[in-house]
Amino acid sequence: MTASFHRVTKAASAALSLATFVCNLGLYADSRAAGDAAPDAAICPVVYRLDESPSPRGYHYAFFGNAFFINDQGYLLTDAHVLETFRDGGQPYLIVRRPNAPPRLLQATIVATDPPHDVAILRVTPNPFAGNFRVSFLPLATDPAIPGQSVIALSLHPNHLQDAQSLEAPREDRSPGQVLSYESTQLEKSAPAAKVFLLSHAVTRGQSGSPVLTADSHAVVGIIEGRWLRSLSAAAAKSPSQAASIPGAATPIEYAIALLQRQSIPWHSHCVSVSAPSATSLGTPPR
Repeated sequence: MTASFHRVTKAASAALSLATFVCNLGLYADSRAAGDAAPDAAICPVVYRLDESPSPRGYHYAFFGNAFFINDQGYLLTDAHVLETFRDGGQPYLIVRRPNAPPRLLQATIVATDPPHDVAILRVTPNPFAGNFRVSFLPLATDPAIPGQSVIALSLHPNHLQDAQSLEAPREDRSPGQVLSYESTQLEKSAPAAKVFLLSHAVTRGQSGSPVLTADSHAVVGIIEGRWLRSLSAAAAKSPSQAASIPGAATPIEYAIALLQRQSIPWHSHCVSVSAPSATSLGTPPR
């Protein structure tokens, strides 16, 4: 049975054919290891450019969700449904912030998608980690999230959804909560059932594709999927008073790791088991 999901990305016109990804990469320097910079330095708002040329405030854009860096080779993870607008072509970009200089528009490529598990891989070129950009990446957890575990969902969104400008720094959303339970559902029509885990905090517009981090180690245990509306009436789901009590849903990071393995893309791993000491290492695909 397909779950009733509300994926909280902003819809764009089907006539649009170009895409831009705007990235606020924080106030931390170039190629620091994961954990040495604030986690939000790895997060990028996924947007669609609406202008042919920029204004003094940059490009107008439509906001779709978030993506986040997972290594210093310029690879990012997000939800496959965040990229639905770009399935029929169009050039995605990242606008990456630099120290003491205006942001720069960098080309991004959709490397791979796995719609049944709603995960996708992006890559930006030239690699911002090799230049004078303010970037960081997040390690991926080797152990699954467990019910009762404290987690944080991090995302960025424009200050003004109706008048978003690429040169304006987006605002950070930091949502602490706990893992509630695991559920089984279809993330893509006619696809086999997949696992999601529920979060105690509500998910807001634009958080799709954002990382869910362990509160202690800041390793990624999942990717925000949307609101979990199963067992709620349509009227309750639309009520502002009910919205705050609707749990969020996230896809376990294991699905993204499996896609990275199939693409032979390395990532940094972090053991978050409660019964063993934590350790950070570079995850590599099996040969």
